[in-house]
Amino acid sequence: MILSHVGFNHAGSAYPLWYSLAAAAAVCGAGLVYWAIWLMTLGASEPNSAGQSRQPPSRKTDDADEFAADRQSMVDRQLRARDIDDPEVLAAFNRVPRHRFVPPILQHLAYADEPLPIGHAQTISQPYVVALMTQLAKPKRHGRALDVGVGSGYQTAVLAELCDEVYGIEIIGPLAEAASRRLAELGYKNVEVRTGDGYRGWPEHAPFDCIIVAAAADHVPQPLIDQLAPGGRLVLPVGHGWQELAVIEKQDDGSVRRLDYGPVAFVPMTGEAERK
Repeated sequence: MILSHVGFNHAGSAYPLWYSLAAAAAVCGAGLVYWAIWLMTLGASEPNSAGQSRQPPSRKTDDADEFAADRQSMVDRQLRARDIDDPEVLAAFNRVPRHRFVPPILQHLAYADEPLPIGHAQTISQPYVVALMTQLAKPKRHGRALDVGVGSGYQTAVLAELCDEVYGIEIIGPLAEAASRRLAELGYKNVEVRTGDGYRGWPEHAPFDCIIVAAAADHVPQPLIDQLAPGGRLVLPVGHGWQELAVIEKQDDGSVRRLDYGPVAFVPMTGEAERK
C-alpha cells in the first residue's frame, strides 16, 4: 500500500497526499479563479486543433512544439522523481501532447501536477495518476488494451503508444465523439473509441492484456475480470468516497489475485455499476 502517493481531491481524480496538503493552503485564494475556469469549460469537449498537423503514433516530440519543455519537466519532476520508473511509460508520456486533451483556455496548465476540467462535469486526471495506473497495468507492446472512461482520450493515447491495439469506451456521447476525432487527428490508427457503458467491457475484442478504468464502482465488475487474458491486469478504483486503487491480476489457471495501492478518489462509475 502506498498511502503517501495517492490521495483525495475535489474533482474526481487523484492527488498525492503531500500535494493535497500543500494545495489546501492555496484553495482560498485560487478557488474563485478555478471555478470561473470550470464554468467557462463546462461546455467545452473538443480543443481547437486549427493549425495542428497530424502526427503518427510513437512519434518523436517536434522541436517546434512550444510545450516540449513543459512536457519534459512533467516527466522529470512529476513522474521520474516519484516512483514511475518504467522507461517505456516515461517515453510515452514525453510523446503524447497532453495540451491537446484539455480545453484551449487551459492548455497553459496542461502539464501541471493537477487534474483539469474537460467539460460535462468530468476531469482529466493529473499526469502522475495516469502514469501510475499505466505502469501498474503493465501494457504489452504487442498486446491489446481496454480503456474504460475515455474522457478526453489522454489515457487512451498513452496506451496507444504502448500497445498494438487499444479500445476505449466512454459513457458520455459528446466526450467519446470528441476523443475519437482528437485521437484520429493526432494520427493514432491503432485506437477505436465508442460510446457505451464500460461496465461490461467490450467482449467482441476480448481478451485484453490490460484494462484501465477511470471511474469507481463499489465492486470489481465481473465482466472486466472475465475479459482479462491470462497474465493480464485490471487497474481500477474500488469503493465509495475514498476508494482503493486496486490491481486485479489473472493467473494462468483463471484465478485472480488483488493488490491494493492506496486511497484515491475518482468520479463514480455510472450506468450498470450503479444498479448492481
